[in-house]
Amino acid sequence: MEYDYLIKFLALGDSGVGKTSFLCQYCDGMFNQRFISTVGIDFREKRLVHAYCECPDVVICGNKADLDEKRVITEWRAKDLAEKHGYEYFETSAANGQNIHGAVQSLLNRVMIRMETAVDKAMLPGRRGRAKHDSEVNLNVPLQQKCSC
Repeated sequence: MEYDYLIKFLALGDSGVGKTSFLCQYCDGMFNQRFISTVGIDFREKRLVHAYCECPDVVICGNKADLDEKRVITEWRAKDLAEKHGYEYFETSAANGQNIHGAVQSLLNRVMIRMETAVDKAMLPGRRGRAKHDSEVNLNVPLQQKCSC
């Protein structure tokens, strides 16, 4: 299958918050009530997102909105925190599909706006081809030591 763009999606959150269920609901419109922990890597580094993209597009989702009695953070507090950091906030539920498509669509809109306004589209993540000034790169510059480890 050919695509104009291939966009990578990174879901971050504590174990059991519904990252896999969110994705299954978005892609397949299905929710599995049996909880099976996804085998993955436990990242504890705060700068994890920057390993994938220096300036990522972000939306914050408060999942499991259908379980109001188990709520830990108020919707007002979550929205306030998201706004302080310039992010959009969505109350979502993978169980009933609430705001799943809206959250993903908002994220995709942000990505597409950034891609459309990029100065040099050849330098966009995931694009093949060379930058216009590749020939001007000085490959004889010595690498700088970043730390003493």
